[in-house]
Amino acid sequence: MTTTTTPDGVLKAAGPSRPAAAPSPTMRILRRRAVPYLFILPALALFAVFKLYPIGSSFLMSLYENVNGTQEFVGAGNYRRALDDPLLWTALKNTAIILVVQVPVMLALAVGIAVALNSTLLRGRAFFRLGFFLPTVTGLVAYGIIFAVLLNTQYGLVNWLLGLVGIGEVPWLTDPLWAKISLSLALTWHYTGYNAVIFLARLQSLPTELYDAAAVDGASAWQSFRHVTLPGLRPALLLTTVLSTIGTLQLFDEPYVLTGGGPDNATLTIGVYLYQNAFKYFDFGYASAVAYILTVLIGILGIVQFRLLGEKS
Repeated sequence: MTTTTTPDGVLKAAGPSRPAAAPSPTMRILRRRAVPYLFILPALALFAVFKLYPIGSSFLMSLYENVNGTQEFVGAGNYRRALDDPLLWTALKNTAIILVVQVPVMLALAVGIAVALNSTLLRGRAFFRLGFFLPTVTGLVAYGIIFAVLLNTQYGLVNWLLGLVGIGEVPWLTDPLWAKISLSLALTWHYTGYNAVIFLARLQSLPTELYDAAAVDGASAWQSFRHVTLPGLRPALLLTTVLSTIGTLQLFDEPYVLTGGGPDNATLTIGVYLYQNAFKYFDFGYASAVAYILTVLIGILGIVQFRLLGEKS
């Protein structure tokens, strides 16, 4: 057996071992601050891939036009073409009619339903809340098909019931005016309960002392509603108005399933118009330009509504 020894001189030359240098306070602070960002990094990566990239890609696409199978740069040509297209203005007009007529009626009904559901005099409030909210969870395509069947001119249930009381057939989906009315009825049925729940949540957060004070002052039910309930609902009104405006401008499923944008483009909305250009005519550059015009329009209306209603709230 051979024993190997290390000379003392070698150990002395190597010197004593030193501990690893501790990180500086600045590095410790940077590491501690970087940890939260590491946790949200996967979400940011998904957001960049599925949101930011498509947004940027569609903007670049809006600057090109497909000519004989090749992409040619046209700059703002698609945007000028959109603004000169009468069909786009028809879609904007139809969307504006729905926004001005259907949305206020829907919100007024939602406020009335919320006030009724908030009343202590109503029995079985939980049942009615479920009943009014149930249409909201119905699939958009599913309830569009349901209304298309119910309002069918020849074999629809609604016209059959009207015939029992001596009323003739109503062209719900084949006449331009009645098609708009049918679309408005479908939208009101589907979204009123959702807005009513928002109003109900706001009503339940209002202090009951306000109503007690109004009763002591001799206020009637209408005066209490006007001076207590409505001012308290202003934040919820702002929220529902903005959401309803955005939803109306993006309206696609209901008019596409019910009427396909007809008859005679009477229910053509911006969403249906965009879809037709993109997936029927495969004009993706032009459709992307329309999408960006819609985005700017939504932003402008949202800012205006926040300015008008937000200050009052």
